[in-house]
This record gives sequence, structure tokens and C-alpha cells, in this order.
Amino acid sequence: MGWDSARDLEAAHGLPAGSLHATLYGGDAWRLVERGRGDRETWLAGAHRALEELAGRPLPPLHSEWRALQAPIRTNIELVRALRPRHRTGILSNADATLRERLTNVVGVVDLFDDIVCSAEVGLAKPEPAIYALACDRLGVPPGACVFVDDHEANVDAATGAGLRAILYRVDRGDDLRAQLATAGVAVARS
Repeated sequence: MGWDSARDLEAAHGLPAGSLHATLYGGDAWRLVERGRGDRETWLAGAHRALEELAGRPLPPLHSEWRALQAPIRTNIELVRALRPRHRTGILSNADATLRERLTNVVGVVDLFDDIVCSAEVGLAKPEPAIYALACDRLGVPPGACVFVDDHEANVDAATGAGLRAILYRVDRGDDLRAQLATAGVAVARS
């Protein structure tokens, strides 16, 4: 999610902590976009206006800067590589319709996953229970055999409620995903 880069941008521009995330993902426009029903450009423009209102002045395109600063966590990419092919891997993301293109052409990790469930493509979003069932079904794995990892507690709680084993993982707090997976019963040999 880019928690550290968001905090850095907010501090550099004198914005309240959490404002980048809140202006992008806190409103009705996002709820439509993440389900494939809203206009992406209208959502981004509205989020930028909300950020400028918070700042009380014009701002550069901070949401774009934030996205540009986000990068895959290398240790986690190595971890996903180590999980395959023994384990099926998937992405379940609340994202706009550009997710698949970004994972392919910008981040370059699409080949590491057996399936990608993008909320904008399926019309459902976390923490709706149906999206967890859909992700498990598309992977061909029963919920009880799936381990779900997310950086939002509400999504982790919903996954648990849907029968998945779930992990709250926050890199900005120093969480060790390999250790968390081991606790959930997924041992990964060190490479």
C-alpha cells in the first residue's frame, strides 16, 4: 500500500497523516471505481480536489507521485517465488481497471500468480464475503486451505469470517511475512 511513502509525501506537503489514503479511498467515487462502475479520471480529480482542500492551497499531483513511489517489496517477491509451484498463489485486490496492466507492464509480477481477482473486473470488493469465495474458487482451493494476506484489518477479519486463514501484514511496522506464513502453517524454505 505504500504506507511509508504516503507518510513522507504528507509530511513534505504539510498534510494530515493518512490524508493520501483517505482522499483516494474514502469516498463514494472510489467505491464505484473499485467495482468497475465509476469513472477513474473523475475519481482521481475529486481526490486531488479533496487533498487541496485539506491543504488550503494548490498541490502537485500527489496521488500520482505516491503511486510512482510504490514498488514491490523485494523480499516478498522472493517469497512468492519460493512458494511456487508447490503452492497456488493469487492476488485479490480492490483496484481500478488498470491493475492487470500495472502488474504486467509496470511491476512485472503477473507471472508469479495463478490468478488475479481485481474488484473492478468482478464488481465485488473486499471486505464483501463473496469476493473471498470467488478468489478461492478461481484458485481451485477450498477457503480453509487458503491463506489470505492483507494490510487492512477489516479485510483480514472478513477473510477469517469467510473461512480463510488470514494474516494482517504491515511492512511499515516491521512485520515478517515469512514468519507470519509459518505461523499460519505455510513453511517456506529459505532460498
